[in-house]
Amino acid sequence: MEARVSSGVLTKIQSPFLSPLHASKLQSSRNMSILPNTIHTHQFSNASLYLRSHQFSNASLYLRSTFSSRTHGFKQAIKDDSREFELSTLTALSPLDGRYWGKVKDLAPYMSEYGLIYFRVLVEIKWLLMLSQIPEVIEVPSFSAEAQSYLLGLIDGFSMDDALEVKKIERVTNHDVKAVEYFLKQKCQSQPEIAKVLEFFHFACTSEDINNLAHALMLKEAMTKVMFPTMDKLVEAICKLAKANASVSMLSRTHGQPASPTTLGKEMAIFSVRLSRERQEISQVEMMGKFAGAVGNYNAHIVAYPTVNWPQIAEQFVTSLGLKFNPYVTQIETHDYMAKLYYAIIRFNNILIDFDRDIWGYISVGYFKQITKAGEIGSSTMPHKVNPIDFENSEGNLGKANEDLTYLSMKLPISRWQRDLTDSTVLRNMGGGLGHSLLAYKSALQGIGKLQVNEARLSEDLNQAWEVLAEPIQTVMRRYGVPEPYEKLKELTRGRAVTKESIREFIEGLELPEEAKTHLLKLTPHSYVGAAVELAKTVDSAVNVINGSEVLENMSLKELAKKLSHIVAPYETG
Repeated sequence: MEARVSSGVLTKIQSPFLSPLHASKLQSSRNMSILPNTIHTHQFSNASLYLRSHQFSNASLYLRSTFSSRTHGFKQAIKDDSREFELSTLTALSPLDGRYWGKVKDLAPYMSEYGLIYFRVLVEIKWLLMLSQIPEVIEVPSFSAEAQSYLLGLIDGFSMDDALEVKKIERVTNHDVKAVEYFLKQKCQSQPEIAKVLEFFHFACTSEDINNLAHALMLKEAMTKVMFPTMDKLVEAICKLAKANASVSMLSRTHGQPASPTTLGKEMAIFSVRLSRERQEISQVEMMGKFAGAVGNYNAHIVAYPTVNWPQIAEQFVTSLGLKFNPYVTQIETHDYMAKLYYAIIRFNNILIDFDRDIWGYISVGYFKQITKAGEIGSSTMPHKVNPIDFENSEGNLGKANEDLTYLSMKLPISRWQRDLTDSTVLRNMGGGLGHSLLAYKSALQGIGKLQVNEARLSEDLNQAWEVLAEPIQTVMRRYGVPEPYEKLKELTRGRAVTKESIREFIEGLELPEEAKTHLLKLTPHSYVGAAVELAKTVDSAVNVINGSEVLENMSLKELAKKLSHIVAPYETG
């Protein structure tokens, strides 16, 4: 359902936007609405005099007339200060809620204001149900199946209209969590059993008891249902790229200079393994929750019901929501797990930035072509351009995501004494870092889908880099005791043009066993790739993508050696 902001609250055509800025109204500028016409008149009078002096009076009159009519129309449109911009993809302050909405809206049910309200409702109802199961709390007897069904129906059937009603109540209370409590009391007045215990909604809770669990559930659902599946698709796409190009030889570059050859597939395999490793690290971060009252000591709980083991009840409640219980807290959950989660996502994002830049470079030297799409334009002035915009978009959004996530990671674990409110407004921005990350992942996936390997260009560079065989030649010379092998190859290759003929001539002049010499003479820049082909082909042994859920296998060196055992050393002699 789409949504817009009107009068500071969500309207029925509104959507749960990712940025909290879009939950408030956008007003037209007062300053622009009172700009005097005389400024424009004076400026363009001078311009017209200048133009007339150069015999362009007609052009001057046209410009003055056109500009005057257009500025008058603009000022007329914004003159009424009561007129407000309704939020849309054109007026959104964040591009996530505007230009890129279609690519990130899957996060909205979890990371938006709507999502926060929904999970607050869930926590409040689940807590009332928990109270009904505590024998000592006799004032809240066990609910009948009908009453339980009614309460659970409020969660399952929670709608945009319900969220709007909560926002309406908040306009009066000026307190968002209290608005949820009042909303639930209103909803349950008609149910006889629940109507008797309405005051046990939010019992012994501070707002942060509700909020911290809601935030944890928001993150858990967003990661599980949106972020992880997209990460997995990305890892899988790079794995496919690795396997498809496992045998495509490529000139390596260290320090930007030609180096020992590799294969395109093996270089892609590196990224798939790196990303999958970090994806696993992210999945191991446990979302934590507290439920210990105003300062973390169960003060009010114990006064009301001294015989109840409240820490045990709190742990049962938090874990029943699928969260890890944090027993040592102040008024707020300490947010340390959030910092850990965000830093793990940053590491994933940094690896993807590395990938984006490498692919960008490979495109720039012609190793990849990009499949074009009819009607698309690469440059507004250079018709031939097919720019790597998907990887550039990905890199840019990863940088923005990392900036947001870094601030959250650094700020959230810090709170004065038993609590200050600075985390409250910051937590409303969780969707930004995830949104820019999601956008970046999708852009990278789109770019990968357009890649077409240019094997002719790869081969061309290899054919011009016979000097890279200096490494294997001097290594074999060392094996057979040839004096000063490194120095001799340095003299042959450093700063000089090296050709196939000059390399062969050098090898033939070496005092080596004939079999070793024969192996060296068979070497080419295309074939000198070591175990790269097998490493790329067996990438699924390190990253196993199963039904969209990726599992990292800790492959031992012994297992890897076994997989590579069929590769015969090219210099093995009888």
